Amino acid sequence: MDLVIASLDDSKAEEIVSIDLKGKSALADHMVIASGRSHRHVSAVADHLLRDLKDNGLGPAKVEGLTNGDWVLIDTGDIIIHIFRPEVRSFYNIEKMWSAVDQDPKLH
Repeated sequence: MDLVIASLDDSKAEEIVSIDLKGKSALADHMVIASGRSHRHVSAVADHLLRDLKDNGLGPAKVEGLTNGDWVLIDTGDIIIHIFRPEVRSFYNIEKMWSAVDQDPKLH
């Protein structure tokens, strides 16, 4: 987690949010959501993170959306990282969806 946050911060990603998924989802233990300022910035942030993950021995991650640059999804197995352009992030509002799981006891 520290590596992911540091890499995103180093790439000037904006509004970085970390969500603990332990006990809430079998998908991963953590989800990180961040924004880039443009298509190019989103792709550059994702490229930088992928290099950092590989350089630190975490192997190849699964990646979707890198060529488009609207929304890049990186799945390391334990951590799912979403990097959005601001308009796309506000449209999908993933943070709200996962915070609703925290607030609704029927969903546990």
